[in-house]
Amino acid sequence: MSDWLDIERGDAPLIVCFPHGGTAIPEAIEAGLSSPWLARKDADWHIAQLYAFVRDMGATTIRTAMSRTVIDCNRDPSGLSLYPGQATTGLCPTETFDGEPLYSATRPDEAEIARRRANWFDPYHAALRDEIYRLRTRHDHIVVYDAHSIRSRVPRLFEGELPQFNVGTNGGATCSPALREAVASICAASGHSHVVDGRFRGGWTTRHYGAPDIGIHAIQMELAMRGYLTEPEAPLPDNWPAALGTQPAVLPVLHRIIQACLDFAKGRS
Repeated sequence: MSDWLDIERGDAPLIVCFPHGGTAIPEAIEAGLSSPWLARKDADWHIAQLYAFVRDMGATTIRTAMSRTVIDCNRDPSGLSLYPGQATTGLCPTETFDGEPLYSATRPDEAEIARRRANWFDPYHAALRDEIYRLRTRHDHIVVYDAHSIRSRVPRLFEGELPQFNVGTNGGATCSPALREAVASICAASGHSHVVDGRFRGGWTTRHYGAPDIGIHAIQMELAMRGYLTEPEAPLPDNWPAALGTQPAVLPVLHRIIQACLDFAKGRS
């Protein structure tokens, strides 16, 4: 436990990760930014609060309070793009999803990126590996569920309006076909739009840890934020972030998805 890394342990065969919900930025880093608001604009707003119910279901949760502007815990630490040929942000982003510069002057150099990786990226993933090991020794199969959200419209990243539920399994490589189908079926029956392995096929966490042959099944869920808050036409300092809705439309569906992950893992054990 630390002032930026929160781990709540459960005994069920499920880990829910929140790599992008944080907004903390150390003063020394914030001093070099073009705008503190821009630096927090692309957070997965309210994501841990939205999934708070998983704790009552016995899941383990891992959450970083550090902003993705400081270090993105869901990027390849080597710096390689997870989506070659498409616009994306890096391990230490230098611009927002909309292409706005995050730094007023000097961008983080290789030494600074290495320092941030050692301070925050590596401990986050060490904790995740420890929890995977702990639960895998108790269960024959576990699910690592990487929880994300994004604005419904980000023209620089994708065309038009993003589907409500975006399931990522890297083309089925990171989990059992049965789990992929169970989650996709719930999304399809929800009445909301969905896609499997579309624009978001799963980030580094899903691709790195997903190993279904040895009982570790990883899946990413990227939610369009309209399902749990009212999105403005354009995010501005006076309207963004919007508040978490009192009755999020996606919440009942998320309950069913998480239950399906648990049922899958327990049924395979």
